[in-house]
Amino acid sequence: MKPASAGDYRDLARRRLPHFLFEYIDGGAHDEITMRRNRSDLEAVALRQRVMRDVSAIDLSTDLFGEHLTMPVALGPIGLAGLTARRGEVQAARAAEAAGVPFCLSTVSACSLGEVTGALAAPCWFQLYMLRDRAFMSDLLVQAKARGVTRLIFTVDMPVPGTRYRDYRSGLAGAPGITGDVRRVWQALARPRWAWDVGLRGRPHGLGNVAPVLGGKTGLDDFFAWMRDNFDPTATWADLEWLRAEWPGPLMLKGVLDPADAIKAADVGADAVIVSNHGGRQLDGAQSTASVLPRIAAAVGGRIKVLADGGVRSGADVVRMLALGADVVLLGRAWAFALAGGGERGVAHMLDLIRSEMKVTMALTGTVRCADISGESLHRPG
Repeated sequence: MKPASAGDYRDLARRRLPHFLFEYIDGGAHDEITMRRNRSDLEAVALRQRVMRDVSAIDLSTDLFGEHLTMPVALGPIGLAGLTARRGEVQAARAAEAAGVPFCLSTVSACSLGEVTGALAAPCWFQLYMLRDRAFMSDLLVQAKARGVTRLIFTVDMPVPGTRYRDYRSGLAGAPGITGDVRRVWQALARPRWAWDVGLRGRPHGLGNVAPVLGGKTGLDDFFAWMRDNFDPTATWADLEWLRAEWPGPLMLKGVLDPADAIKAADVGADAVIVSNHGGRQLDGAQSTASVLPRIAAAVGGRIKVLADGGVRSGADVVRMLALGADVVLLGRAWAFALAGGGERGVAHMLDLIRSEMKVTMALTGTVRCADISGESLHRPG
């Protein structure tokens, strides 16, 4: 049966992915309180139904930094998402390009920046972490500019990696060695379709952009060890001055949850903030993005753009985020599950579902343009 929603793709992904890989994408930090809040708080946002308005010509298009988007949606960066399908990030990026929306490649992707940009007619976006190895960061920025990338997402909410219990329970994280390898191999063999198409035919993944600094190592234990050692807990706002000098194009800071930090981001020269709690994968117990988005949008007051992610599973959720103050909404797990469930065609179908759901939601709230979606689109009791 063809999936009818993004949620259906999650169920399909669970059946097709090795257990450790599904749990990695699906899980959050600690007891997953923040991850659940992202969904429950967004679902609780009530839309204001309006009637007897001409909604025959709905226009979803918008512009961001001079780039035309067919709808106010982008595929956000997800580490190792390309392992969910053969050369996965390439497939997802192609689907996004065909749909007329941006795709952002993670620093820790399975496919390299060169491989992904080489498969596209126009450059994708790129995401970068603050790492101890500044030379590696500089090299990635040089590569991005050489590949024509002009939009950079800089993740600021990861001075240290969050603790994710599911990864320990599944065998993805923990002490490296033969025990973890054996558990993952057995889980992969339990999904023969994935093992053949991705595990064998998809090799060598080479762990994408970080392959050059792993010294020829290709194991997941080696990858996670390098990441743990290279996140930089000493990073401060002063480091953004270095990045701003290195990167001339639009710069978006991802992981902002506090109005004061959003104001500081504008002060140091960022072009946008992305209101995000890393999908509930970092600080468990943090606020949901839906609950803080209106205050952050009000705090920056139009000085910079405001993007948001967190718990978005439908076109109605996209409209909710726009009404709360976002200019563009990033999809995360929704596209990773669609990729796992159907490859490039799955991502394309998921985007079609989002588009159709947005049109219905806008029609029933009496809005025909994304620019018209605002706090007036929300039901406020009393």
